[in-house]
Amino acid sequence: MTFRIHRRTFMGGAAALAGSAMLPRGAFAELPGTMQWTASDVGSSGYVEATAIANALIEKHGTRIRIVPSGTSIGRMMQLKQGRVNMGFLANECFFATEAIFDFETREWGPQDLRALMGREALFGIVTAADSGVKTLADLKGKRVARIQAHPSTNFKVEGVLAFAGLSWDDVEVVEVPAYSAGIQAVIDGNVVAAGAVIGASLLRELEASPRGIYWPPVPADDQEGWDRINRAAPLFAPSTMVNGPGATPENPVPLVAYRYPILSVYADRDADEVYELTKAIVEAYGLYKNAAPVMSAYDVKEAGHPPFDAPVHEGAKRYYQEIGNWTEEDEVWNEARLERLKAVQAAWDGAVEEADQNGVPDAQWPEFWAEYRATHLG
Repeated sequence: MTFRIHRRTFMGGAAALAGSAMLPRGAFAELPGTMQWTASDVGSSGYVEATAIANALIEKHGTRIRIVPSGTSIGRMMQLKQGRVNMGFLANECFFATEAIFDFETREWGPQDLRALMGREALFGIVTAADSGVKTLADLKGKRVARIQAHPSTNFKVEGVLAFAGLSWDDVEVVEVPAYSAGIQAVIDGNVVAAGAVIGASLLRELEASPRGIYWPPVPADDQEGWDRINRAAPLFAPSTMVNGPGATPENPVPLVAYRYPILSVYADRDADEVYELTKAIVEAYGLYKNAAPVMSAYDVKEAGHPPFDAPVHEGAKRYYQEIGNWTEEDEVWNEARLERLKAVQAAWDGAVEEADQNGVPDAQWPEFWAEYRATHLG
């Protein structure tokens, strides 16, 4: 699969916005009179972005939108699953839920039939100090790499970037750290050679300004074999380039990995006309929220409306993108492949449940049983 390369200026920071505002419903009939969306905790980027878009729709359509924050992936997913919210501003739990991994490997969950509307691009890479001697990802073999306790999202991304060089966690010396920021701090302190990082992390500027300097082992877009290795496990990643950020300038850009956060998500059975209208409303209100925070410009439909996403695109959103000429043949190929993958995971789950029931596998042993069955039947 060929992926689109986005060249943007990525910067951290976000303006503080109110969590909910309500105005009388106007004359527009495209949207429900009231909506609830879920996002991560108050003050997080996902919450700020959801609020910015909600405020724009409130202003443009007079609809009433409440943002329901949740600090956990399970909390956000549960609200979606139970129909308590119309849409979720999700992180990688969207992918994990479709694959029935990590928090979603229990029999209470299993593969969730999620769909994406859009998602703005974010950049991720493995960061090291400029004086570490590491020049390529392959140089990390045998080196100390931070792995964050109870943080599957970052660890999953690190695993994907390592795969670019044909490496895995087994090929590096794993150093467990208690939190995301602790991984970057460990690079600064010299306790690890490398750690995974989103480019907006404030500690990266500290590393950049230190005598050691900052360096990102590149993930070049033209290395097709490397990208094939990444996408075999993670079809949500694509090549991109940091041109303005810690360790990068327009004159010295850095090729990294793009993913989507947040992913505007619903279940597949959400009414197609409703999703069409919601997607349309969000796209057409772009001018009202694009300056609400530095990152909001990344919601331009020409970028945020194309896969790859963590889940297939909802048919209602796809119909709108086709209508405005924003759906390409490449998008269709990716989406069909992603739908087939989701069907395969669902079929594997059903087969595993049936076999487990026949063999009397207790619930306590289910995660291990599912992991083995999944590896055998899905690869």
